[in-house]
Amino acid sequence: MPTTPNTTRYLIGMIVAMLLWGMAWTAGKMAAAHASPQVAGFWRYAISFISILPVIWMMKIPYKTDAKGLFYMIAAGLLTAAFNYLFFAGLVHGQAGYGGTMVTALSPIITYFISIAFLGVAVAFWQIAALTLGIVGALILLRVPFEGLGFLNVESIYFLGCAVVWAVVTIFAQKASKRAHPMFYTTVVFGVAGLTNMLLALPYHPFDFDSYDSVFWWTMIFIGLFPGTFSTALYFISAGKIGAHNTGVFMFIVPVGAIVSSWIVFDEQIALSTVVGCLLAFAAVLLFNVKRG
Repeated sequence: MPTTPNTTRYLIGMIVAMLLWGMAWTAGKMAAAHASPQVAGFWRYAISFISILPVIWMMKIPYKTDAKGLFYMIAAGLLTAAFNYLFFAGLVHGQAGYGGTMVTALSPIITYFISIAFLGVAVAFWQIAALTLGIVGALILLRVPFEGLGFLNVESIYFLGCAVVWAVVTIFAQKASKRAHPMFYTTVVFGVAGLTNMLLALPYHPFDFDSYDSVFWWTMIFIGLFPGTFSTALYFISAGKIGAHNTGVFMFIVPVGAIVSSWIVFDEQIALSTVVGCLLAFAAVLLFNVKRG
């Protein structure tokens, strides 16, 4: 895609959004050490929902959809709540850099498989080759060639669940894209996810504010405001300017934010298998989306 002075700022905006999404994994691990996954999950989306309301009001986003659009939004919100729990539960046991890399790399591959297997999406030969490459990348990410089924452990299984759930959320987002403005869709998803996580968190007393220290609250505010509302708005604004078809490649900046921030904060060392697997999955996504004349 050629860049111009008008598009450069949006390319930068997209990069910033992706880096912040990556940093959410490290901040999430910090929060997970100071509260239960249920409580952390609730406050993440409660803060995002509250803070996105003035944004969609200032942007004059239309609050309209149809019955199918509402169904997709509610379903995506419930699944996002599940993703949110898996996110924090995984970070209790696993590394932030590995989680951010694994979920970002595997979700597009799983999305393609679901689309082909259940939605009847036709694929060309080179797309089959791309999926094969993606499978190899996924197996390496899961360390199957080295550890067999060792990935079925408490460290990785939550992240694998995140990838599967997010793949389904992505499909719902695609279905809803023609029925509601993306920012309105995101607001409803935030609201449904926040309410669902609140119900799950009530036995853990999420409103007992004195039970949680300043580290928890600062990380929650950061995740809710920056990777949440700010990055989401930046993503949709930038996507509208550079073209939605060009945005997929930017998702692979997310692991950079996760890996670098987790290395700085937790001194996490990233395995060579994680890098190789991520690069193969990245190549698969590029190949799958290439236009053939």
